[in-house]
Amino acid sequence: MFLRGINYDVGTEFVEGLSSRPDFDETIVRKEIEIIKNELHCDAVRISGYDIQRLSKASEYALEAGLQVWISPACINASPEEALGYLVECAKAAESLRKKYDNVTFVAGCEYSLFLKGFFKGATVQERLRKLFNPLGIILSIVGLRDKIYTNLNRFLTEATAEIRKHFNGRLTYSSGTWERIDWRLFDITGIDHYRSSYNKTTYIKKLREYFMYGKPVAILEFGCCSYKGAAEKGAGGFMILGLKDGMPYIKGNYVRDETVQADYITEMLNLLKLEKICGAFVFTFVMPSSKFNPDPHYDIDMASFGIVKPVDPTNENSYKGLPWVPKESFYHLGKYYKEMDK
Repeated sequence: MFLRGINYDVGTEFVEGLSSRPDFDETIVRKEIEIIKNELHCDAVRISGYDIQRLSKASEYALEAGLQVWISPACINASPEEALGYLVECAKAAESLRKKYDNVTFVAGCEYSLFLKGFFKGATVQERLRKLFNPLGIILSIVGLRDKIYTNLNRFLTEATAEIRKHFNGRLTYSSGTWERIDWRLFDITGIDHYRSSYNKTTYIKKLREYFMYGKPVAILEFGCCSYKGAAEKGAGGFMILGLKDGMPYIKGNYVRDETVQADYITEMLNLLKLEKICGAFVFTFVMPSSKFNPDPHYDIDMASFGIVKPVDPTNENSYKGLPWVPKESFYHLGKYYKEMDK
């Protein structure tokens, strides 16, 4: 089986005080889930975010629609101790849904070495990101001088999975960055966030195949691209053209919006991935509501978004079916691609 998936965010604070989904309108969420099922022809959705009530509500809508749900709690900048307590509460909520609908997988975190405090130095995600991917940081990883970080991470995951399994009886996975060295014996599914960019284009499939050595099903829990010329070469780093001034985001430099870049990237990746023996792939992501489209390219935050729809004012005459967004090219390309796979 190859699950035809997509990510769906109910609200995550990657930057403190700035939610990726400030408002949670249940009518809109239900409609978006129905579109994911009926127009994108997905059979699985990874639902991520912080608020447990939002996670549960969106997951229930998806399960009612007949989708497999991969619940993915996100507690950005928490300490490991805070994250552990949070995961236990999320596991309890996920088990309630699993008992009723069955098709629930629990994603016990995402790229914790980056998103939690206590592994890499740095008070914020942005500080840890710079430390992880600067030239010195890459060299340290290559020569093995960061092994202690991953030992500590696996120690935390060992404790976390033991606690989660006390409350959740379904399949368990983790959304790993490709730089992390995870003890996959802890999980039922090997889950990786695997973006292709210029630096790993020639080794992408080779790296993917290495994950089959653990003898578990392998899922690509994130892959995707932003919507501007050159975004395909940046891969997961496509968002880094964003700047922040006086609390307001803007586009650094002169970038040209190009939705075809995103659409081509997603279909090219799916052509590669469906030839491998993975159990599913989840496009990142459906919508990023706080990344608004703006005709001024210096403030077109959606250009630096991985969403396959662009958020607009709900009064916009071109808004889709009364929803506060407009489909991008990738929306139609993905729907067509998944429909063909479903035959």
